Amino acid sequence: MTNQDDQRPNPDLLLESIRSNETCKRGKLKIFLGYAAGVGKTYSMLDDAREKFQSGIDVVVGYVEPHARPETMQLLEGLPALPPKVVKHKNIELKEFDLDAALGRKPELILVDELAHTNDIGMRNRKRYQDIEELLNAGIDVYTTVNIQHIESLNDIVQDITKVAVRETIPDYIFDNADTVEIIDFVPDELLRRFEAGKVYRPARAETAMKNFFTKENLRLLREIAMRKAADRISHDNQLEFCIANKMANVKLLVCVSESPSSAKSIRWTARTAEAFHAPWTAIYVDNIGGRLFDDGEKNDIQANLDLAKRLGAETVRLNGHDIAATIAEYAKISGVTNIVIGKSKTKKSLKSLFETDLEDKLISLLPNVEIHIIPGAPQKLYRKQKRIRIRENLFLSWPDTLKTIGILLAATLLSMGLRAVDIGDQNVIMVFILSVLVISRITMGHLYGMVASVLSVLLFNFFFTVPFYTFNAIQPGYPITFVIMFLAAFITSTLTVRIKTQVRLSVEREHRTRVLYEINKKLLVTRGLENIVTLTNEYITKIFDRSVIFYTQDPEDSSTGVLMQSPSDSEASFLLKDDERAVAHWVFLNKKRAGAGTDTLMGAGAYYMPIISQGKVLGVIGISCANGKLDQNSRLFLRMLTSQVAMALERQSLSDEQRRIVIESEKEKMRSNLLRAISHDLRTPLTGILGASSAILENGDNLDKHTHDELISNIKEDSQWLIRMVENLLSVTRINEGTMNVAKSPEAVEEIVAETLSRIRKRFPNRKISVKVPDELLMVPMDGTLIEQVLINLLENAIKHSPEESAVELEVKKERKFAVFEVRDNGEGIAEQDFPYLFESYVPNGKRSSDSSRGMGIGLSICMSIIKAHNGKMEAANRKEGGAVFLFKLPLEGK
Repeated sequence: MTNQDDQRPNPDLLLESIRSNETCKRGKLKIFLGYAAGVGKTYSMLDDAREKFQSGIDVVVGYVEPHARPETMQLLEGLPALPPKVVKHKNIELKEFDLDAALGRKPELILVDELAHTNDIGMRNRKRYQDIEELLNAGIDVYTTVNIQHIESLNDIVQDITKVAVRETIPDYIFDNADTVEIIDFVPDELLRRFEAGKVYRPARAETAMKNFFTKENLRLLREIAMRKAADRISHDNQLEFCIANKMANVKLLVCVSESPSSAKSIRWTARTAEAFHAPWTAIYVDNIGGRLFDDGEKNDIQANLDLAKRLGAETVRLNGHDIAATIAEYAKISGVTNIVIGKSKTKKSLKSLFETDLEDKLISLLPNVEIHIIPGAPQKLYRKQKRIRIRENLFLSWPDTLKTIGILLAATLLSMGLRAVDIGDQNVIMVFILSVLVISRITMGHLYGMVASVLSVLLFNFFFTVPFYTFNAIQPGYPITFVIMFLAAFITSTLTVRIKTQVRLSVEREHRTRVLYEINKKLLVTRGLENIVTLTNEYITKIFDRSVIFYTQDPEDSSTGVLMQSPSDSEASFLLKDDERAVAHWVFLNKKRAGAGTDTLMGAGAYYMPIISQGKVLGVIGISCANGKLDQNSRLFLRMLTSQVAMALERQSLSDEQRRIVIESEKEKMRSNLLRAISHDLRTPLTGILGASSAILENGDNLDKHTHDELISNIKEDSQWLIRMVENLLSVTRINEGTMNVAKSPEAVEEIVAETLSRIRKRFPNRKISVKVPDELLMVPMDGTLIEQVLINLLENAIKHSPEESAVELEVKKERKFAVFEVRDNGEGIAEQDFPYLFESYVPNGKRSSDSSRGMGIGLSICMSIIKAHNGKMEAANRKEGGAVFLFKLPLEGK
């Protein structure tokens, strides 16, 4: 019966496994795809849902866009529906899909119309497809609808056809990862008749739509695109894996990204091509350290293009280099790129362009075996800033820099006049003006003021310091050459200065990031303990970003609060502890995605929340206050690198804790095994003796003489006393906390513990001599008094059993530095050398018993070692020179 019970599965483990499987189960997504409004996507979705509902499936209508189509709305009758969430925006009540109600209801199948819809500002997620992702993660099947023009990679094609920019799009991975896509086809001519009859839109709106977006030609082309998209999906699903692998090995695409709006078109073209060939692709951006400066608008556009590529399935790479073409070519060679895609916009011809080779021509010369695809785009966007006006590239115009230039040139002119007054040569005046150009290039933005200063310095030198004075005429033949050399020297100096400034700026930024990451990584390597890691991380984030931070190491819904650290610049950081903010952190913990201020999810939060993920497991959530403004893109990227270091530290700490837990479990199992072995050996003898003696008394009765009768009674008493001591030992072990192998300690006076021990041991051995020595001063030791008494009793009993009756047993307590030392000495035969390795174990590999295993002890020393370890102490044994053995243990005087 016991064996069957042992083989039976643990019901708790089975239940946990079932719950885990239910949690990991992901819902299925079915998309009803159309090429235009009015083709019947919503109608088909509701019709399919009604069949599921009638077959007994729990179907709920989450949200269906209100239509003025009686046939469609009639299908809603009889289907359970969630009430929409009403959101007020600019004094207008808007109805949105209630995600929280859907997650609380948790049906088997839910209907959510308009996949590409953009939610109102008050909603949790920015886009509806993010709501649907949460539903799928919760294990809920979803039906939804979308038109072909809302797929991100087809956005520019639709714009070229319809001349209308579609703002609401969904990432391609949503469409590609859908379990089922059902295309709803409708003849364009019949669709136009539906428009004319007012079955799709109201007459006034329908007439406008038919003149712009829904022309017959546009509908035919959109229908063709939708058919091709569906056909590509079917073809992709039918292909064998080895065919895909072969193509992936032969084709690898690389798209070059810049701040230009045409980059988005190149990215979408590359995404479509990669999908057609089932090939990997990479989006690369090269930071030109040669001096190109970007304003905030351009930086945001660069990051937006990289984010677009990532959403469409690309691997994004950012590199630094002086020569962009050489950097791209080197990366292409290393990565095995076979096709490079470049966007090309029509730009105005300039003198500079006549002497420069285009990027695509450089790549062709550097990579003759790689195909270069040039995607035509729109003219480049002209960026302007309020304080500085950009003329082109690194040519900025601003009042502060203008005043600086005028001031420095004026100072250089006055200084040169002073030099001329003291009859110093013209060559020194020339050096003064070159120095002024160098200073102007250093303290102004871009190339413009250095170039202007170069020209003005030549003109000022000609006007004030060449004969005839105060004219622009130069009489001496060598002056024109001097002017040209002076201009070239000043211009080259200015250009090199601007380039060095840019390189220094980028180097400082990279060095700062590298230094900070190295510093925090070095400190994290030597930091132990979860609390210390969290505190160190919070200190660095607060110092780097000058913002308050909160760190959650567990699900915020389960734990009370996170670890908050307030920045001196934040007047109020307590809002991070509020329930609303904790709910955002809880969402991040569950969904493993960023959320909060500056993201598309839970935008109304007051902080930016980022998960710390290692091997697909969330180890924590960091929230950074955005009370003083949202984090810019560079700060987010730096935070991402920093959290990767923290993730490794948390993973290492988690492994350390797990290893410690395993060691503790091993020690507990070892102690449990020792107990079982000792009990099995030691209990049998006294129980057999009690059974035999009592049977002899009962069976023989009056036939026993008094001496034999008394001897049998004495044996029963002795065996019973041994069993009592055994039970006391076992009860002592059970006082040790099973979870941590620690004990509840409190300060105890050593004299009282020794006195109690002696009173108990003398009841058992009244005729034995025991010598005691304790310190004169009061010695208080943190301990569990009952357990230490048991240790002393076991050691004294062991010494008494292994020493002659006429000899004395010594007990001494003394203080050594930060420890209290307890010694028990006897005058017996000592301990055999072969027994030392197994002295504190009740079972040895060769089957021999340890030295304390004589009847009456059994597991005594083994239990003593377990108790002392639980007190963070040490226990030793040795033979005395004068004969006998000594057992000692040390207890720390400071509780730990």
